[in-house]
Amino acid sequence: MAKVKTIYVCQECGSETPQWAGQCGQCKAWNSLVEQANVKQSKADKSSRFTGYAGEQSKVVKMDKVDLSEVPRMDSGLSELDRVLGGGLVPGSVVLMGGDPGIGKSTILLQSLCKISQDMPVLYVTGEESMQQVTMRAQRLGLNTGDFSLLTETQVEQITTQALMQKPKVMVVDSIQTIYTEMLQSAPGGVAQVRESAAQLVRFAKQTGTTLLVVGHVTKDGALAGPRVLEHMVDAVLYFEGERDGRLRLLRAVKNRFGAVNELGVFAMTDEGLKQVKNPSAIFLSKYTDPVAGSAIVSTWEGTRPMLVEIQALVDTSHAPQPKRVAVGLDHQRIAMLLAVLNRHGGVATFDQDVFANVVGGVRVMETSSDLALIAAIISSLRNRPLEEHLVVFGEVGLAGEVRPVPNGQERLKEAVKHGFKKAIIPKGNMPSKPVDGLTVHGVSRLQEMIDLL
Repeated sequence: MAKVKTIYVCQECGSETPQWAGQCGQCKAWNSLVEQANVKQSKADKSSRFTGYAGEQSKVVKMDKVDLSEVPRMDSGLSELDRVLGGGLVPGSVVLMGGDPGIGKSTILLQSLCKISQDMPVLYVTGEESMQQVTMRAQRLGLNTGDFSLLTETQVEQITTQALMQKPKVMVVDSIQTIYTEMLQSAPGGVAQVRESAAQLVRFAKQTGTTLLVVGHVTKDGALAGPRVLEHMVDAVLYFEGERDGRLRLLRAVKNRFGAVNELGVFAMTDEGLKQVKNPSAIFLSKYTDPVAGSAIVSTWEGTRPMLVEIQALVDTSHAPQPKRVAVGLDHQRIAMLLAVLNRHGGVATFDQDVFANVVGGVRVMETSSDLALIAAIISSLRNRPLEEHLVVFGEVGLAGEVRPVPNGQERLKEAVKHGFKKAIIPKGNMPSKPVDGLTVHGVSRLQEMIDLL
């Protein structure tokens, strides 16, 4: 291997310097110098870190000559994880999974790897735990380990060398922030170390056809720690959501080159690890002995399936000069906009009321189909009058007070019927062409029409 030296490159102007400084000597930008490996090599050197993914030599190929035979996917052992990934693990793909500490990232990957190991060799690389800790967790969860191999290592060159000898079909690296490369002198977890280590792991996965699952830490704001280029390098980015002291865990895809984004998988944390929730609508719907005011059910769309969730609203007289607008699981700015539309086009004023909105179960609903249900919950709380039982509401509300149709209206209604709902208020543009058995459907085109139905 060629002798490796490090240089510092300015991210603003691109100038290079052999030593780090707080300010770039060329463009005078502060804190813009980032460490990089400076590899001096000859043409005969085949160990270049810039070798392409396809092999030693790349070539131009006509598009009509490209082999389009579908690569068979591998079952991850967890159907909810397969759903989020778009149907399973793709050989040679790299998946980055992030989430808060203790949310269950290592647990779900350990469970998946144990099931995959029954059919093919796997490798679990940990830089945070010892082999004994990983083995004890697997035994505590009652997992059956087949051809399961463990490696405790943090140097990426050693990891790839061991993986080449073991030849696993699926490999987990936990976590990327603990991995470093000998090419750089900075500490593990730094911007340069994360970028360079991830680049070597991605190159290894593409050239060997190994499916690679990488755990990533998150910042206090919930974003993946390290350079943003890390998310661009991988094929899929999954986020684990949920409260650590809560029971439900939501796995969401925010990037996926092999499937739909915003797909959602639902898991429940138990003493035996994460259990899949095949029918999430039944989990998110509350069971009340008596009807309560300020509660509405919306049929939202997550990825490729409908899901029923409950939206709660509490409207109370404000004693402050500025009324409060608090939203949990909803877009705060959209609530303020809908309250203005409700005042202008529905004749319902809340300028002297505190408005609190919440989505039950810790789900985030950012889809506009929740507009109509949120307004229904606000009106119900303001009037202190519960909505009808077995009522589902969905639809988008515009600034002119119009109710706009939303995608996949038929599938949303079928999900409501499956869970015993008898009445639906939906946009007129989503009215089914044929009557729905067991469901009375009311189509509205204006906000005032929906208010009159309530």
